[in-house]
Amino acid sequence: MLIERIKFFTLLVLFFTHSLSHADEVNIAVAANFKGPMQHIAPAFEQATGHKAVIAYGTVGKFYAQIHNGAPFDVLISADRETPARLEQDGLALAESRFTYAIGKLVLWSAQPGFVDGRGNVLIQSDFKHLAIANPKVAVYGAAAFDTLSKLGLNKHLQSRFVLGENITQAYQFVSTGNAELGFVAWSQIYEEGRKVQGSYWVVPEDLYPRIRQDAVLLVRGKDNDAAKDLLTYLGSDAAKSIIRRYGYDN
Repeated sequence: MLIERIKFFTLLVLFFTHSLSHADEVNIAVAANFKGPMQHIAPAFEQATGHKAVIAYGTVGKFYAQIHNGAPFDVLISADRETPARLEQDGLALAESRFTYAIGKLVLWSAQPGFVDGRGNVLIQSDFKHLAIANPKVAVYGAAAFDTLSKLGLNKHLQSRFVLGENITQAYQFVSTGNAELGFVAWSQIYEEGRKVQGSYWVVPEDLYPRIRQDAVLLVRGKDNDAAKDLLTYLGSDAAKSIIRRYGYDN
């Protein structure tokens, strides 16, 4: 009996060792604004496929530079459509793999209830000291915020109050911690399961900034990686789309 148990245990160890050695892994660069949905999509993807998702969150501008410098990403889930298209032109992404997985929305938000009105007049009327914005040079939502302020004729008027975050996550943190009275963030950061976080907000009209079409693409490094291909397929599935809509995106 003891010998049989040892043999059985040895077989189990060999089985799991073999399975782990053949497990497919995908390295994913994910735009910071998509962190909330991705935290639900990744485990669902892993459960459905058996693959492992290794995720890095950040700004698409920095990801673009990192991919050019040989960063080991297989997939880019971007906050725009321009960066994946540029990577295609650079020969670093596969054009036939690119698709729009979500349409993002910009909001002006304050952690203080009643601080932001439903028409954005707070930008003109309120005596606030700090306005958080993601760095427009590397963050898509930061660029959208600057476009909004330009169309409203408020860029120069409010420039001295800008607090620039490295990405949209940091802009959100400035507001949530009270280091800025209000700021431009992604709708997905304050909306989940049809509920809004505490505070007050203005959903910026879409005619005040270019449409935030968010594309995903398979990078050349991942062209032979089944896990990378399956991740993009899963991102376009009904299961993933349902999660994405719960965060206020259109798709």
